[in-house]
Amino acid sequence: MEKNKHKCIAGLFICISLNAQVGIKTTSPNSVLDVNGITSLRKELRSGGTSSQKGNAGLNGQVLVSQGEGLPPVWKSLNVSYVEEGQYKLTNTYLSSDQVGITSLSAGVAADGFYSSNIGDDITDITKGKWIKIAALENNFVIKNNKNKLNYQFQTGIEIKAPSATSAQYITFTCAVFRNGKLVAVRPDKISSNNNSSKQGLQDYIFTLNYTEQNVSTGNQKVEVACRKIDSSNLNSEFTIGKNISNTNTNSNAFTLESVFKVDIIEFIPY
Repeated sequence: MEKNKHKCIAGLFICISLNAQVGIKTTSPNSVLDVNGITSLRKELRSGGTSSQKGNAGLNGQVLVSQGEGLPPVWKSLNVSYVEEGQYKLTNTYLSSDQVGITSLSAGVAADGFYSSNIGDDITDITKGKWIKIAALENNFVIKNNKNKLNYQFQTGIEIKAPSATSAQYITFTCAVFRNGKLVAVRPDKISSNNNSSKQGLQDYIFTLNYTEQNVSTGNQKVEVACRKIDSSNLNSEFTIGKNISNTNTNSNAFTLESVFKVDIIEFIPY
């Protein structure tokens, strides 16, 4: 068994072994430099140097990353922003799109006549309105911290075609975001054909809904988007959400009117 001899300076409690190991506040250093206590650096920390060349001090904002035992650590740049303790951080983003849309609220389908919606309404409660889901926009995720913000961004194309190109017609509708089957965000709107004879009574535009929900309970969450027809000036007006009425027209298509739904999850970082 190899035995090491040490020379200690009592006042500073620094031990230097004969095989060039230095211990500070320890009489049994286990490496070339073994510090048993708090270490303060007043200047740069360098890595990977040699007996004839200084090590690399890294660049501003880089972190020191281990390469494993026996290898010097290297400086690396972070690809994500560093978050201090006690800050909110974007922990996940869900993005979904759909070109099927809603076509079941078109000509011949009566509006439900419910002009108001309330936070907490159930998506299946037909006494509060007849909601039609855009199935492909459903997202499922888990909230881990009850200090959070959920940012919802929904965009879709709306299209109407009046029975006659020379008569103005309108349809009032609404779209909403539901979390775990309950309404959390809603926006009503109206689209009019505006006597659009140049486009054969066809009119389209882009609908958007943006909302931030705060401090959602932890656990599993399911978010969905659904729309409904509130009122119509003419039962025979054609009407679609996130889909073109006809593939024969050159004014729109499923791509230009597609639905997009984005959910940003921002959570408080306590550590």
